[in-house]
Amino acid sequence: MSQNSLPLLACSTALAGAVLLAATAARAVDAFNLDTLTAAEAAADLCAGKYRSETLVAAVLARAKAQPELNAFITLDEAGATKAAATFDRKHRRGLCEPLGGVPIAIKDNIEVEGLPTTAGTPALKSYVPAKDAPVAAKLRAAGAIIIGKTNMHELAFGISGYNGAYKTGTDYGVRNAYDPTKIAGGSSSGNGAALGARIVAIAVGTDTGGSVRVPCALNGCAALRPTVGRYSQTGIAPISHTRDTAGPMATSVVDVALLDRVIAGGGALGPADLKDVRVGVVAATLANLDDDTKAAFAAARDKLAASGVTVLDVDMPNLVELNGKVSFPVAIYEANDDMVAYLKRGPKIAIADLAKAIASPDVKGTYDGLVLPRKLPGPDNGVVDGKPAYDAAIKTGRPALQALYRDTFAKNRLDAIIFPTTPKVAIASNPDASSLQNFLLFIQNTDPGSNAGVPGLQLPIALGASSRLPVGLELDGPAGSDRRLIAIGLALEKLFGRLPPPAKSI
Repeated sequence: MSQNSLPLLACSTALAGAVLLAATAARAVDAFNLDTLTAAEAAADLCAGKYRSETLVAAVLARAKAQPELNAFITLDEAGATKAAATFDRKHRRGLCEPLGGVPIAIKDNIEVEGLPTTAGTPALKSYVPAKDAPVAAKLRAAGAIIIGKTNMHELAFGISGYNGAYKTGTDYGVRNAYDPTKIAGGSSSGNGAALGARIVAIAVGTDTGGSVRVPCALNGCAALRPTVGRYSQTGIAPISHTRDTAGPMATSVVDVALLDRVIAGGGALGPADLKDVRVGVVAATLANLDDDTKAAFAAARDKLAASGVTVLDVDMPNLVELNGKVSFPVAIYEANDDMVAYLKRGPKIAIADLAKAIASPDVKGTYDGLVLPRKLPGPDNGVVDGKPAYDAAIKTGRPALQALYRDTFAKNRLDAIIFPTTPKVAIASNPDASSLQNFLLFIQNTDPGSNAGVPGLQLPIALGASSRLPVGLELDGPAGSDRRLIAIGLALEKLFGRLPPPAKSI
């Protein structure tokens, strides 16, 4: 061989190597379909070496960057996620992998993640970078999850629309619905709902005070669990109310909700419940204000449950709406001041007045300036009243009475759960009006009472609306501590209803 042929040989060898690498990457991408892949499947595939975490993470990041109009992310950690994936690929041993080894996950931006900003969706915290993970995030990392970024949210978690005036990646503000970007994604875990609905990720973790993991999943066709209050740690999470707040898993499937719950709260694997052993109740108050699509989908779901052997009963919960009203705003608004002051003192080191001064969303600004800071509650004739008496009454008598109503209803009727449409309507238009008090009260109509009682609630998608073609969700609220029983029932219902098709424009 002549000396002159060596460069040609080297070039040919390099080209062949590049072709081989590209072919290998193509085969790896072909090995998974982000529209259908669950985190449980991905973890098993990665552990078995079917494809690399780097390849999966790269595909997820590409999909996230290709849909800026969703405004789903505040921070997308491309470098950090790629590095973590490469570390997994280099170190993992087949058959000896963590439950979420190498699997991408999104985290709501009010949950602290080491090295990434935790903004809580508000301008005053845009530079706050915590020095360590919140315990919930630490458990996810310990299980091998790859955090790809922090998701957008209704500012300071005070709303259901996700119309955040501070952060956007698209042309317009507001986190957008995966099935129709002109519609709201729901809130306050808005970016998680959009990212899951768009099949950017299969799993995410958010927070829930009155519906904030369940509402976005109802509107974007994903599954979510609001666990029994106190079951998950709330340390390292920007708060509203220590009485009501909880972190919660969100996923494209109940299978993955179950997986996330095991990682965060412990416990063994669960199988689907036998539907013939399941008893559920329907409360008339939860069927108020339904749009046609939601009414039809819930009626069909009820019939399908009964045909599958589930015992479905009409049950009465006297004064449910009245009791909930005595607890809801008094607790959330009053505790928001002290709880946020304590959080800011521990972490971001700024005053609550400075936080409030920079709020970008008019609805949240009004709530903070008019109610949270002065410790007031809405009163008669559009006025305000001192919040302390109503808060004391809520804690001493109102909440215990609401909890007793739930306990008695479950016990008297031997119910595993109460079922209802998660939201009374499908997603509405995304604009500043979506954040009105009227819409807020409407969309938490059914999720709020169980939140105030502290009981667990599981949301799962059941249909695309007949006319809107937007997701409709069904929720099961169970007795306090019955989280794993609810998940087992949810696993069975997922088999019964199936998973929703992905949005037509997912890539």
